[in-house]
Amino acid sequence: MSGHSKWSTIKRKKGKTDAQRGKVFTKLIREITVAAKEGGGDLESNPRLRTAVAAAKAANMPADNIKRGIQKGTGELEGARYESSNYEGYGPGGVAVLVESLTDNKNRTVSEIRHIFTKYGGSLGEVGCVGWMFDRKGYIVVDKSKISEEELMEKAIEAGAEDIQVGEDVFEIYTEFTNLESVRSALEKEGVEMTSTEPTMIPQNTIKLDRKHAEQMLKLYEAIDDNDDVVNVYANFDIDESIMEELSEA
Repeated sequence: MSGHSKWSTIKRKKGKTDAQRGKVFTKLIREITVAAKEGGGDLESNPRLRTAVAAAKAANMPADNIKRGIQKGTGELEGARYESSNYEGYGPGGVAVLVESLTDNKNRTVSEIRHIFTKYGGSLGEVGCVGWMFDRKGYIVVDKSKISEEELMEKAIEAGAEDIQVGEDVFEIYTEFTNLESVRSALEKEGVEMTSTEPTMIPQNTIKLDRKHAEQMLKLYEAIDDNDDVVNVYANFDIDESIMEELSEA
């Protein structure tokens, strides 16, 4: 999962910047609204909504914003009607790219996503062209300053975690997708503070990129992720640490 771990690091760093610009709130509200629309407004009986609300709280979203998002989904308040719309394609160097979006205008969104792929050396493909290369998993992030590795390992394994990766400043816990909520709940009961809990897509294999393709791929990712309709972007690239550091400083 080394490639995915680096990808996750990029997403977390970018997420902090987006949070400062307020972009994170926009995307989280959409997810809350759609989750409430599809599964109802009760957190106990709607795992997707429960996960979305947990993510919103982790991003310090005000309770009133969360409440309004749920009410828009259940129809108690007027609001835009969002639909899930996913896209698949190829990035520089043949990297497989998955894009998950929530949009109120699919024609607009697919046009914008296609333009971004083309602009940054990629190509939008048919649905199903790369999806089979990824496995859906649960993903939990814990700040290393909050707990020791040994203690977290013990608690996570006991909770049913599948794998644990040690990052530079965080622990990354992976679960079976269907076990995400039960593992999160078990860790919460054990007093473990989690900074992020979400479903994710893990590539079965990764593609090592040289500097040129790495730079193009990161620009493609940022452009797609900056689109207001996009909720998540996944890819199966791997980049050497030295290249990653060089590009992050550029």
